[in-house]
Amino acid sequence: MDIRKVKKLIELLEESDVAEIEITEGEESVRITRSQPQVQPQIIQAPVQAAAAAPAAAVPPVAPVAAAPEMPPGTIVESPMVGTFYSAPSPGSRSFVEVGQTVAVGDTLCIIEAMKILNQIDSEVAGTVRAVLVEDGRPVEFGEPLIVID
Repeated sequence: MDIRKVKKLIELLEESDVAEIEITEGEESVRITRSQPQVQPQIIQAPVQAAAAAPAAAVPPVAPVAAAPEMPPGTIVESPMVGTFYSAPSPGSRSFVEVGQTVAVGDTLCIIEAMKILNQIDSEVAGTVRAVLVEDGRPVEFGEPLIVID
């Protein structure tokens, strides 16, 4: 197909209200589509009338927000990275720490696996483990509380 014919088709498309045109000549075919401008939806707020409010049944009830579980007092050990929490060095092994256990500075508390690398998380404080806040094998986020030491 001749390029002049394609240019002429484009000009005709621009001058008309047609959004798309397809022409086939023998084995050659050309489809020309005009891009439509994206229309952003507008949110229009209706004025609120105190006396003429919709019936209460039309508004779905709001579920109460569950209170965050109480955190025992003490130093919170947070995850230094995104990964998977492991409380023991291998499946079936004894956990590094348990609630009520005394730990010293430098003791291993858990392992965070990130990108196939096992990272030991060591205690920065001495004290007694008050809570292990994460289940073994569960993904954790950066800064997520893992263990509380008092």
